[in-house]
Amino acid sequence: MSPPLSPAAALRARFLKGAGRPDWLASPKVFRTEVLGGLVVALALIPEAISFSIIADVDPSVGLFTSFTMAVVISFVGGRKAMISAATGAIALVIAPLNREHGFGYLVAAVILGGIFQVVLGALGVAKLMRFVPRSVMVGFVNALAILVFMAQVPETHHVPWPVYPLIAAGLALMVFFPRVTKVIPAPLVAIVTLTVITVAAGIAVPTVGDKGELPSSLPVPGLPDVPLTLDTLTTVAPYALAFALVGLMESLMTAKLVDDITDTHSGKTRESVGQGIANIVTGFFGGMGGCAVIGQTMINVRNSGARTRLSTFLAGAFLMVLCVVFGPVVSDIPMAVLVAVMVLVAVGTFDWHSVHPATLRRMPVGETLVMVVTVGCVVATHNLAVGVIVGTLTAMVIFARRVAHLAQVSGVLAPDGDQVVYAVTGELFFASSNDLVSQFDYANDPADVVIDLSDAHIWDASSVAALDAIEHKYRQRGKKVTIVGLNQPSAAIHDKLAGQLTGGH
Repeated sequence: MSPPLSPAAALRARFLKGAGRPDWLASPKVFRTEVLGGLVVALALIPEAISFSIIADVDPSVGLFTSFTMAVVISFVGGRKAMISAATGAIALVIAPLNREHGFGYLVAAVILGGIFQVVLGALGVAKLMRFVPRSVMVGFVNALAILVFMAQVPETHHVPWPVYPLIAAGLALMVFFPRVTKVIPAPLVAIVTLTVITVAAGIAVPTVGDKGELPSSLPVPGLPDVPLTLDTLTTVAPYALAFALVGLMESLMTAKLVDDITDTHSGKTRESVGQGIANIVTGFFGGMGGCAVIGQTMINVRNSGARTRLSTFLAGAFLMVLCVVFGPVVSDIPMAVLVAVMVLVAVGTFDWHSVHPATLRRMPVGETLVMVVTVGCVVATHNLAVGVIVGTLTAMVIFARRVAHLAQVSGVLAPDGDQVVYAVTGELFFASSNDLVSQFDYANDPADVVIDLSDAHIWDASSVAALDAIEHKYRQRGKKVTIVGLNQPSAAIHDKLAGQLTGGH
């Protein structure tokens, strides 16, 4: 047996173990997958970033710079490998009013402050709240994302030349059937390259990436937001920054959880929250519009391309700038039709079709289905994922509270001599179930000795203690004695602490 290592040697061994080769160098196949995945994502990010720039009413280069800095920074500081962060529509919608009413400097200030809020919220453990998001909300979130991704492609098919439609069909066919030939090269990349070459060589006039806006010709440079450093500026920016932080974290954490499920791996949600904040702070100082995780490009990277490491995330940002700055004229010739086809396939693959299968709907409790539908409806109606998740979660909580409120049962047994009655209470006692508890006792006709047995019940909150106090008070008014027995340790602790202290009347 080898002798135990000294503390210094053990620390050095752990360091060397962590400093080993990165996972993307595990094999040439993994490296190739990550590189090609990053390239496909970069191509898909360009029109999206330009579109989100239009929503935020900023120059197209701002959205592209944002996607570059977000992807590169989050690849180092994020907690979810292979997830893509960039400019997003949800963030653009939050900050657009600030830009229109106060100017671009205030938008940048909001991005930086929002990033600081995200770091603070992440350090405080806001990611732990993800455990309270029910599965039905998660399914609704995924389905709503798929619908939004699909709906975003619909405008690209309106008032366009007829060749757009066969190009979309050809792109879909290539991505469906090419993987049957080989999976070495991602099918979306094959579709993009093949159809771009065909349209350019044949001189087919269709909308292209270049029609979305002019691509940048140089890298972004850091700077400070052009705003007065006053309390008035802070009060103007802070509400938008807080909304920015909450929406960004919620969308990122939900996307991270989705990728966890797809890859059967665990990710650091707290690190992801802090990392999103750091990435937005850096993005703000480079004059970006801020961002968060993007579901469409993440699905392209993880599901369609098979990427699993940070390299693909880093390269998505790096390739984006290289494509814009170095190969701008070539990228500008990519037909929008093929990118529409890519995103349509992503939408179809993202949607949880099993959740809407008739057999599933028949077996699923009505409340679970209702929560999913409410989540989808709110997201699609508002185009805001945070609104849908919050409303869906609140709906699930209300349904759960109503369901368990009726689980508390009271049954009374009168002693043979008629001098004592024992009430057995079963179930969970909390604010919803305890409301009906008081009415289940026969105060007028019960004998003088009343025993309430809580052996099969559990007290969760002050409302339950207040209900028991009210029961004792009603019996006491009639000169009857109440004895509570069978409390488990947690229930006894909260009852002993609060009994008789919740109202001034007794």
